[in-house]
Amino acid sequence: MNLPNFLTILRILLIPCFLGFMLYYKPGENEFRTVALFVFLLAVFTDALDGFLARIRHQKTKLGSFLDPIADKLLLITAYLVLTLNTGLSVRLPMWLTIVVISRDIIIIFGVVLILLIAGDIKIRPTPSGKITTFFQMVTIIATFMVLPLNFLNFIWTLTIIVTIISGIEYIYKGIGILNRQVNGKAT
Repeated sequence: MNLPNFLTILRILLIPCFLGFMLYYKPGENEFRTVALFVFLLAVFTDALDGFLARIRHQKTKLGSFLDPIADKLLLITAYLVLTLNTGLSVRLPMWLTIVVISRDIIIIFGVVLILLIAGDIKIRPTPSGKITTFFQMVTIIATFMVLPLNFLNFIWTLTIIVTIISGIEYIYKGIGILNRQVNGKAT
């Protein structure tokens, strides 16, 4: 196993640690929130590092291209759910933001499965808007954890919702194009 894949697996293993610290957090016990933030930041760092190392060391693998987006989705979905549903937090993510973020991911996963069933193969490559979306979704989690001023949080939340919707539409459009090419290719 190469280092980038190890870092991706480490990110997946950090998710239950993050979740545990957040579930044990209660108002006035900020050490759990602080450790949870540190674990989340470590996971974000491994995300940036694994991609960087895979590129510069020419260690891109099929396993890595499959696991990396799954690790990102699991981390972000867990963080969004916890920061929305944990009533002990002084600042929580708005439900509408979490619904849009998770719905986009479900639609993308459904599309990938559909393409795999019809086409039999798919190359999973993040788009530039997908990378920007992941960045803003991670910044949203960090900013919410840090309990920044509400007007700043509203600004970040709004940017995140905009890029999430744009990238979701882009992925749907790309998926429809792949399916159309596959169907038209088989019909001839």
